[in-house]
Amino acid sequence: MQYDLLLKGGHVIDPKNNIDGKCDVAICGEKIVAVGPDLNPADATRVVNVQGRYVTPGIIDIHVHVYHTRAPEGSPEGLSIVADAHSFRSGVTTMVDTGTAGGRHFRHFKTTVIDRQKTRIFAYINIVDKGMLGDFEQDPVTFDSELCAATIEAFPEICIGVKTAHYWTQLPWDDVHTPWAAVDASIRAAELCKRHVMYDFWPRPGRTYEDLILKKARSGDIHTHVYAQQFPIVMSDGKINPALFEARARGVIFDLGHGAGSFWYRNGVPAMRGGFGPDSISTDLHTANIHGVVLDMQTTMSKVLNMGMPLQEVIYRSTVTPANEIGHPELGHLTPGACADVAVFDMRSGEFGFTDCGRAKLIGDRKLECQMTVRAGQIVFDAAGLSVPEWPNAPESYFRMPEWK
Repeated sequence: MQYDLLLKGGHVIDPKNNIDGKCDVAICGEKIVAVGPDLNPADATRVVNVQGRYVTPGIIDIHVHVYHTRAPEGSPEGLSIVADAHSFRSGVTTMVDTGTAGGRHFRHFKTTVIDRQKTRIFAYINIVDKGMLGDFEQDPVTFDSELCAATIEAFPEICIGVKTAHYWTQLPWDDVHTPWAAVDASIRAAELCKRHVMYDFWPRPGRTYEDLILKKARSGDIHTHVYAQQFPIVMSDGKINPALFEARARGVIFDLGHGAGSFWYRNGVPAMRGGFGPDSISTDLHTANIHGVVLDMQTTMSKVLNMGMPLQEVIYRSTVTPANEIGHPELGHLTPGACADVAVFDMRSGEFGFTDCGRAKLIGDRKLECQMTVRAGQIVFDAAGLSVPEWPNAPESYFRMPEWK
């Protein structure tokens, strides 16, 4: 078989296929066609030497905000980033927007963003009909289970589930503003369209964290921001809250969802040491955290790596598990026939500081740094010019601009 692109000599980590060692990756068109040692470079139109680097499936970030064409009420500067500007430089080929749009605006989101970006974008639909951010999120009148479910059913190839967030209504509760109004409406929507719910949650009197994960959340539902400060992860005796393990045994999924205020080493480090790591790693990337504290997906992955999770598991929880959580198991691996989404990383060694949301620092000795990203067989990011010749060997016409007509 003739290959369009051959990534040669890298250390492949493909957890779904139990590959962890030196292999070549061959691509034809938009598909992976072969993974194995010593594939013949003579069979390839283009060969890229990735020796000494890690080659992984394209990274999947299941918590971002990328509806950049609409500034929500109450946030005139906007919440969302431009997906392509922040995905590929971190090895990310798939992003999931988590409820920036509600049912009222999803079609606009699709036509102005999703259909125009090279990054593959899925979406959670917010139970709030107008999405986020705004005071309207506190009004249960805006919780529209039928509209949310109908939107998901109308676009099943893009919409993966229901999102609830930011229902912070102050006490006292009344007949309308009940403690579980947003959660209950979201579960109703999910039951109508047979999908799962992602919960962004803050405990209040009348709605405890344990009640959310043990009584409300269903198998396959996702609690994001698992290491946020508001959750009783670590008990007074230093042990991990047993409710977490019980909920996981029931099928509840726990996502990292770093965000600008939802990731704290004082919860995360003891939890991981106590055997409760995140099921998936994600950023909650938006305009308020791209310059700190999140920065990008590779930084978030590096934090988890330096908290003690082995590299192979970091890749697993950034590819295979998020793909399964969102109902797209065809993604997150390098199986021949799969879409050719690939990331190439350097592993830097040294002394690096990684900041959490409380502006506290963890010192680590390893840092992932993306060097190349392939999306559907095309090189879309090449930081060090791995795929191009040195300039003395480049074709004479390489620097010429096309003629204007």
